[in-house]
Amino acid sequence: MPQSFILKFLQGFQVYRNPRVIGMLFLGFSAGLPLLLVGGTFTAWLRDLGVELATIGFLSWVGMAHSIKVLWAPIVDRTSIPFLTRWLGWRRSWMLVSQMSIAGALFGMALTDPTQQQWLVALWAVVAAFGSATQDISVDAYRVEAAEPHEQGGMAASYVTGYRVAMLMASAGALHIAAVGSWSLAYGTMALLMGVGMVTTLISTEPKHRQSAAVFAMEARVIGYLDRTKHSGARKNITAWLIGAFVCPFADFFQRYGKAALVILLFIATFRISDIFMGVMANPFYLDLGFTKSQIANIAAAFGLIMTLSGAAVGGALVARFGIARMLLFTAFMAPATNLTFAGLAIIGPQQPGLVAAIIADNVTGGMAISVFIAYLSSLTNTAYTATQYALFSSLMTLPGQFAAGFTGLLAEHVGWVGFFLITAGTGAPAIILAALLFRIAHPDKPARVEEETPPGQTAP
Repeated sequence: MPQSFILKFLQGFQVYRNPRVIGMLFLGFSAGLPLLLVGGTFTAWLRDLGVELATIGFLSWVGMAHSIKVLWAPIVDRTSIPFLTRWLGWRRSWMLVSQMSIAGALFGMALTDPTQQQWLVALWAVVAAFGSATQDISVDAYRVEAAEPHEQGGMAASYVTGYRVAMLMASAGALHIAAVGSWSLAYGTMALLMGVGMVTTLISTEPKHRQSAAVFAMEARVIGYLDRTKHSGARKNITAWLIGAFVCPFADFFQRYGKAALVILLFIATFRISDIFMGVMANPFYLDLGFTKSQIANIAAAFGLIMTLSGAAVGGALVARFGIARMLLFTAFMAPATNLTFAGLAIIGPQQPGLVAAIIADNVTGGMAISVFIAYLSSLTNTAYTATQYALFSSLMTLPGQFAAGFTGLLAEHVGWVGFFLITAGTGAPAIILAALLFRIAHPDKPARVEEETPPGQTAP
C-alpha cells in the first residue's frame, strides 16, 4: 500500500479532534438511550410484571413515532420556542425541550405501576417516544449544520458510537439494574442519564444558520401569490406558513437537483436493502447453522458491535480525507458483497473462525457504510429546511427495506441459506449502479446548493 495513502488515511482521523465531533458522541448517547426504553426493554418490563401479551402488542405501537417523524419535522424547522430559542438558538432549544420531555416521561414511567395504571404508563411512553423522535429530528439538523461536508463522516461516526453505547445501556444495563433492584430504579436511572444530553446541549454552541438566495426567492413568490389572491390577514399568514413549512422543503430539493432528484431518492431507498435483509435473518441463521447462544452473544453481538463502531470510525476518517463520492461507491459495493461471506459460512457449517471472519467483514463494512451514507444524506439538505429534508431522507432510507424484509423468511425457506445470501448480495446491484450514475449527474462531493448568510432583517428559519 503506497505510503502517501497511509499518511492521508491517518490524517483523516484528525476530524475526531473537532470539539463538535466530540460533542456529537454525547448527543448520540442522548438520542439512542430512549429508543429501547419504549421498545424492547419496555416490553420486557411489562411481561416481567405479568402484563398480557395482547396489551404488550398494542403498547408497542408507541415506537411508531420514529417512523412518522417527518410529519412534524417542519414544525421543528419553522417554529421557535418562547424564551428558549432567543437564549439557546433554534436547534439547541428544540434539543433541550425534547430531552427534558424524555427525562420527565421516564421518571413518570418509573413511578407508575403498569399492572395498576396501564393507561398512565402508556401515556408516559407516548410522551417519551414523541420526545425521542423530536430529539432525533433536532439532533440530525444540528449535526448537519454544525460541521462542513468533509467533517460529516466523523460527525456520523461519533453519533453512531454514542447511539450504540446508549442502546447497550438501555437494554443490558437496564435489565441488570432491574435484576438487582427494581424496574422503577432502572427507569429512574435512565431518566438521570438523559442529563448527559442536556449538559451537552447547554455547553454546545448554536450552528450558524445559512440560507440561499434561492430559498428567499421561492418563499417570496409564495407571498406574492397570496397577495394576488383573496387571502388576507391571519388566513394569509397561516397559509404562507404551511406552504413554507410543508411544501417549500420538497420543492427546494427538486428545484436544486431537477431530474437527478428521482435518481437520488431511488438510491437512498435501495442503498441499505441488503444490510436490512441480512439483519432480519442473522440470528435465525446462526441458530439454524448450529451456533450456541453464547457464541452468538459473544461474537455476533458484542464483538460485532466493536467491529461496527470501528468501521464507522474508519468511514468517518476516509470521508474527511477522500470525500464522500469515492467512499459512497466503495461502500455501495462492499456492503452487499460481504453477504457472500455468510453464504460461505452456510457451506462450511458452524465453524467459529468462519463466523469471526464473516462478522469482521460484514460489520466493518456496515459501519463504514453508515458513516458514509449519513454524510451523504447530510450533504443533500438545504440548511433552510434541514430537519424536514433529513427526516424525509432517513425515513426513505429504511422504509422500503423494512417492508420488503417481511418476506425474507419465506425467501430463506424456499431457497435455503446459501441461496438466500446470494440473492441478498444481488439486491445491492441497483445501489451500485445508481451510485456510479450519481457521479455523472449529481456528484456527491458537489452538492447542488450555494448558501449565504441570512440577510439582515430576515428571520431564520
